[in-house]
Amino acid sequence: MQIFAELIHRLDQSTKTGDKLDALAWFFRYASDSDSVWVIAIFSHRRPKRQVSTKQLRTWCQEKAGIPDWLFEESYQSVGDLAETIALLLPSTIGTHNLSLTEWIDWLRNLEKDAEEVKKTKILTAWDQFTSLERFVFNKLITGGFRIGVSQNLLIQALSKFAGLSQAQVAHRLMGNWNPEKISLQELLHPDNSEEDYSKPYPFFLAHPIEIDFLESSTVPEWIAEWKWDGIRGQLIRRGQQSFIWSRGEELVNDKFPEILEFLDQLPDGTVLDGELLAYQNGVPLPFSLLQTRMGRKSVSKKILQEAPVSFMAFDLLEWEGQDLRNLPLQQRKMQLQALKEALDQPRFELSPTLAFTTWEELTRTREEARTLQTEGLMLKKKDSSYETGRKRGSWWKWKLNPMHIDGVLIYAQKGHGRRADLFTDYTFGVWDGEVLVSFAKAYSGLTDAEIREVDAYVKKNTKEKFGPVRTVTPGLVFEIAFEGIQASPRHKSGIALRFPRIARWRKDKTIEQANSIEDLKALLP
Repeated sequence: MQIFAELIHRLDQSTKTGDKLDALAWFFRYASDSDSVWVIAIFSHRRPKRQVSTKQLRTWCQEKAGIPDWLFEESYQSVGDLAETIALLLPSTIGTHNLSLTEWIDWLRNLEKDAEEVKKTKILTAWDQFTSLERFVFNKLITGGFRIGVSQNLLIQALSKFAGLSQAQVAHRLMGNWNPEKISLQELLHPDNSEEDYSKPYPFFLAHPIEIDFLESSTVPEWIAEWKWDGIRGQLIRRGQQSFIWSRGEELVNDKFPEILEFLDQLPDGTVLDGELLAYQNGVPLPFSLLQTRMGRKSVSKKILQEAPVSFMAFDLLEWEGQDLRNLPLQQRKMQLQALKEALDQPRFELSPTLAFTTWEELTRTREEARTLQTEGLMLKKKDSSYETGRKRGSWWKWKLNPMHIDGVLIYAQKGHGRRADLFTDYTFGVWDGEVLVSFAKAYSGLTDAEIREVDAYVKKNTKEKFGPVRTVTPGLVFEIAFEGIQASPRHKSGIALRFPRIARWRKDKTIEQANSIEDLKALLP
């Protein structure tokens, strides 16, 4: 546990990629194989199941520290992280233990069948064995959410150097349904590991936003264009007479899309499709919000199946008859995909159409139709491109529509997390409904550090009410909010829901009376 705690400390001390890679390299060099597997799992979103609730941790901490609710709440709001707050509030001890990360994770897993009082006694005893840093890391193992800037790509880079594998090899080995409790480091990373995992998807190839000079430096015949669909990117896998639906977030979602499984079960064995899961009916995409009703549910009811019908919009064929096709030219992969579609008459299996164009000007005009068709813009792909790993420049570009904009007034604020835990960085904005400001969007990004400090000072001087961590702010600041899409939503007070809202700029040139109205928002509805 000590070496894992030191890793978390080193990762949290720097925002530089090189420093984080050095810290990971140091850990993999000195940690045990089993601890290394668990660190890979933790940073790949395969954390151990939670056995203790955050409410229990908070209550037990307050009892041990002898502090009232209000003081814990004030401390939590100041620190911004529950695990760190508990570690700071507990009485000091001299940590003494000799258990590894793996042994502590096993210890936590064994709490599952314990009564609450037994769990409490064990957690209090564990806290007494840790240093303050180890307490923080231990609490994080329970609550999850290691926000220390270790992306999947960063982890892949570190493991590539450690294991002497290419980044593509490492990325593929980290995909799929592997279990950190049952796999060794050798099995996970060894290049000659031939154990079959029928469910394992390929690492996704991701497009870069189009660059300014692309249209001037590229010739039309080299490229194909498709719509950029607004759904959930996924791979459909049919291997070993089994079917698997993987989201790009490496989540197995078979139970969310039973109608997709129906046609997937009819695909030839050894087939892997790449595409988009879409809310789709009568040849037309439906709002993304309908697709979201499928997620976060343990089961999908007949009512949801009817209200949110789903199709799979395929745009690539990665495996055919058990052969990896990723190194073949895109055009060749698409020809085989077209043949598969023609041989398989399935209403929930769609092909992403290739858009005809002879000039970039013509394609630019086509792109303007995207919002009407419930798509996000265009994808441009080189005809001879292979299917690469991760986000690479040159072969695939995304040409999204320009975002929509609306001017809103800051009406609520909340403190952030981590290094911004003492600053108000999470904002809610309102537009005018008559003489009243109605909330319509939340945004957490778009301002510089200097602007955040300026807004923070305004919030602290102009707080009207407190509702837990939320502050009601005297209206006075106007911000331009950019967003990718808009739709009606009865769940929101304004009756409007936005896709990916963020702050475009601080409109210091405008008074609150010049902010937009709810009518302005509704005029943008499709």
